[in-house]
Amino acid sequence: MAASPKTDAPQSKTAIVAALAANLGIAAIKFAAAWFTGSSAMLSEAIHSLVDTANEWLLLLGLRASQQPATAHRPFGYGRELYFWAFMVAVFIFLIGGGLSLYEGYEHLRHPTPLSNLTWNYVVLSLAFCFDGGSFLVARRTFNAQRGGQPFWKAFRDSKDPAIFVVLFEDASDLLGLLIAFLGVFLSHWLNRPALDGVASLLIGLLLLVVAGLLLRETKSLLLGEPAEEAVLQRIAELVDAEKAVARTAAPLSSYLSPHEILVVLTVSFEPSLPAAQVVEIIERLRTAVQQAHPDVKHLFIQPVAASKQTDYGSSVA
Repeated sequence: MAASPKTDAPQSKTAIVAALAANLGIAAIKFAAAWFTGSSAMLSEAIHSLVDTANEWLLLLGLRASQQPATAHRPFGYGRELYFWAFMVAVFIFLIGGGLSLYEGYEHLRHPTPLSNLTWNYVVLSLAFCFDGGSFLVARRTFNAQRGGQPFWKAFRDSKDPAIFVVLFEDASDLLGLLIAFLGVFLSHWLNRPALDGVASLLIGLLLLVVAGLLLRETKSLLLGEPAEEAVLQRIAELVDAEKAVARTAAPLSSYLSPHEILVVLTVSFEPSLPAAQVVEIIERLRTAVQQAHPDVKHLFIQPVAASKQTDYGSSVA
């Protein structure tokens, strides 16, 4: 039996909007500062912020698209729209953010020019750090509320809501990039080595490639379909096995369709003496019980099989 295809919205819109507003303003002032000072690192940071602005817009697009109701052509809804657009965000960070920063740094190393109007750089970097820092705190608070007591990297690997961890990693890379840009500007002026500004741009590009690589790996895994947590599947199997009419439950098959939408398939062996009408009634009761205990299980299919065929569908979870 299947549940309603309605998809719950992931609680990440606030973090995305905060990052979008911060990056839009920061990109404008960074481009202005790069124009007046000729800093390669500042131009790389401006490109970085512009890419982040576009990325937040794509995440909002994916978030909105994922909330469309199911249709005849998409019976399980559009939840994976969010995973697709999060994957595209990682691609953009890699190709545009990282690629252009590396190119700009390489060109500045080939043709180093002294910086001018350094006050612009320091003022813009300070403002950007404040704005990005505020956005980062919002994203971190949202991510921490989601992960509970889990270690950071385990929570990142287990998270099913890419909108949260993509914004978190973007903001963290923004802050690190600003620090690199500051050091590049300061050292190139202090040591009278304009090439160091180009080195900073290269380092920002490498930073973006690393962040993009992490995000590509995780969003690809979500897009292909990740199973529900082992503990959740164990509890579902135990709940079904508690029914007296159930002889055996095979290991549940599952897949996340969106951050709060799980599809579960259960192959259940019932007592052979039960009439078909009673089996249907028990299946409906089990479906209701499972979905009350686990609201994220939006689609639950229970396939009854004869007790004599229970070895055909794998080992029991219970």
